[in-house]
Amino acid sequence: MDVTLTKPRGFCAGVVRAIEIVESALEKYGAPVYVVHEIVHNHRVVEDLRSRGAVFVETLDEVPADAVTIFSAHGVPDDMLTDAEARGLGVIDATCPLVTRVHKEVVKNAQLGREIVLIGHAGHPEVIGTLGHYDTSFGGAMYLVQDVDDVAKLKDKVKNPDQMTYVTQTTLSVDDTANIVSALKETFPRIIEPRKDDICYATQNRQSAVRQLADSVDLLIVVGARNSSNSNRLQEVGEHMGIKSYLVQDAEELQKNWFADVKEVGITAGASTPEVLVQEVLDTIKQFGITDIQEMDAPEEKVTFALPGELAGIKKSQDQAQHIS
Repeated sequence: MDVTLTKPRGFCAGVVRAIEIVESALEKYGAPVYVVHEIVHNHRVVEDLRSRGAVFVETLDEVPADAVTIFSAHGVPDDMLTDAEARGLGVIDATCPLVTRVHKEVVKNAQLGREIVLIGHAGHPEVIGTLGHYDTSFGGAMYLVQDVDDVAKLKDKVKNPDQMTYVTQTTLSVDDTANIVSALKETFPRIIEPRKDDICYATQNRQSAVRQLADSVDLLIVVGARNSSNSNRLQEVGEHMGIKSYLVQDAEELQKNWFADVKEVGITAGASTPEVLVQEVLDTIKQFGITDIQEMDAPEEKVTFALPGELAGIKKSQDQAQHIS
């Protein structure tokens, strides 16, 4: 078999920043620090940080008084921040800046009294956080749609179709989202488009890399967590392109029979997947017989996000964050 590693793959700037925030907080304040939700959706990352003193919780009720508290990269509802401040918790917000940008759009449009459609997956932490930034006191409302069928159901709910807009979860399938947006425009011709595409650069770049492989591989392996939205979307993109595609959390989940009669294998990784997991997957596949390994030729992603001011002087290198063992 020949193997092609997609590029880009793995950690995005928001994930690097979130991990650095936890590492820097542990260095500055000492253990424990409390993290609301998984800092990013990857078991290896979470367990590594847990071993160093991070405590992962689902609610603020689990956080002791005066504890350093970090909000995950996915963002949290506005009332959680209010509650944390009321309790006197030392809050450090690791929300990805691109998610924060969506939150600001929601706040601005709510204050204008516009109704907002959020395209996203129900129950995902990012969606819960984004919905939690809409203030209904200005007279509007916010609706969640997950697919084209949900758009038709909005006809009887929207009060003022001339004053509505939409935002999206940042880790969606580009193609699926485009179909939903088309349905929204057809159903509500005066809907206002966002100034910028909400699907993040890393999600789009990784999906584009998979599409480039469509004509040259027989099998796609996506390395990522099962609760990672962008990793699941990579598998879906592969399947939609007609490639047999599997999502694995680590090398132990690989099955040798997947590779029977396969000549060309593509490997990619979700935006919260450390490179070490990709290399472990590659090492296992080598045992099945590999003739050649190559990496796609693509520009390096140069996006970086600064740490919060209170941690700016303790920044760790991106290489450290990417080589979690």
